[in-house]
Amino acid sequence: MKHFLLIYDLVPDYLERRAQFREEHLKLAWSTPELVLGGALSDPVDQAVLLFRAESADVVESFVKNDPYVRHGLVKSHRVRPWTTVVGESAINPVRP
Repeated sequence: MKHFLLIYDLVPDYLERRAQFREEHLKLAWSTPELVLGGALSDPVDQAVLLFRAESADVVESFVKNDPYVRHGLVKSHRVRPWTTVVGESAINPVRP
């Protein structure tokens, strides 16, 4: 298993537009077992970050492809970054002193 961060760059009017797609987005998110945490950054709300635990980035890209926020233009761009986690109970590669 690996950790992946999905980073969304959001459109300026994201907060005004998300209501009509939010339920579908949340259904997708809650039904994706590899999705560990997710949410928008605040002050300003210009990005969202989602943490996945999966075998490959294919799971993350599949999520992006099916996400109504992406399909309806609330996300300007996205990137998937492998994340080498070393500290914390859920770290994939724990390194202890």
